[in-house]
Amino acid sequence: MKTILMGKGARTIVEVCAGVQPNEQVLIVTEPKMMNIAKSIATAVIAAEAEPTMAMMPPRTSDGQEPPAPIAAAMKESNVFISAVYTSITHTQAVRNAVDAGSRGIMLTQFHDEMLIEGGVHADFKAVEPICRAVANALEGANEIRLTTPDGTDLTLSATGRRSNAMPCMVKPGEFAPVPTVEANVSPIEGSAQGVIVANASIPYIGIGLLDEPVTVNVEDGMIVSISGGKQADMLAENLASKNDPLVYNIAEIGVGLNPNCKFIGSMLEDEGVFGSVHIGIGTNITLGGNVKAACHYDLIMTEPTIVADGKVILKNGEVLV
Repeated sequence: MKTILMGKGARTIVEVCAGVQPNEQVLIVTEPKMMNIAKSIATAVIAAEAEPTMAMMPPRTSDGQEPPAPIAAAMKESNVFISAVYTSITHTQAVRNAVDAGSRGIMLTQFHDEMLIEGGVHADFKAVEPICRAVANALEGANEIRLTTPDGTDLTLSATGRRSNAMPCMVKPGEFAPVPTVEANVSPIEGSAQGVIVANASIPYIGIGLLDEPVTVNVEDGMIVSISGGKQADMLAENLASKNDPLVYNIAEIGVGLNPNCKFIGSMLEDEGVFGSVHIGIGTNITLGGNVKAACHYDLIMTEPTIVADGKVILKNGEVLV
């Protein structure tokens, strides 16, 4: 019965999010533990009268590790690539090269069966698209963006000259989107971020998930200089240190979640999409408009944010005002 119920969500991803057309070549990149998701997507691709190809790879050892070269090459040659993997390949050169070549990408990182049955994937993506684009437009090129929260976040950064990214879960050629994370984001100028980040909701990576207590991150000249809190803060600090890559401390992104159907469940693409939440991405930013390729990309998620960009209030305590 579960397999049958998964069909509706798979069809939404293929037909609405990816916009798959008859006779298109659709590459499904997956790993063994994600086969149920990959099979549901392949069935929906066939129903759309397109041709699916399944590319199985060993699980990546860490988020942001490049896929094997033959899979990266196939991504560039596809009309659409759909990544159904547990360990993220979203922020990789392979994804950037594929979209630069005109492919359309859908990222289903950490998906499990129930996410095709209920939750964010069943949002009205077309209805929320105008809000997503309005928030992205307000962030784009802003000389000064200030983010604050009641829990103590107070971060300023600059996106001067930087494009923003509207990700309404519907892609055109040359675009990719995580699903069901409806979000608008921008990658700040490297070195511009200053202040304090207090994540109070989720860090859905490396086994952390929903936060038991806030994680406080101090930022100077665009880089994390300290991490404090409880056990989960220690997990984050130890993991970043183990990468032996100073670029993992880069402030890579400020993103606004805009999916009214998403809830905090400890899973990456649901948590980051919660309407009115904000996440600060750290590490790699090359797929978002920046210049840094680090050993990972993680997101620190918080609630009740206020964002002011060049004097314009975009969010106030989690309420979208544009």
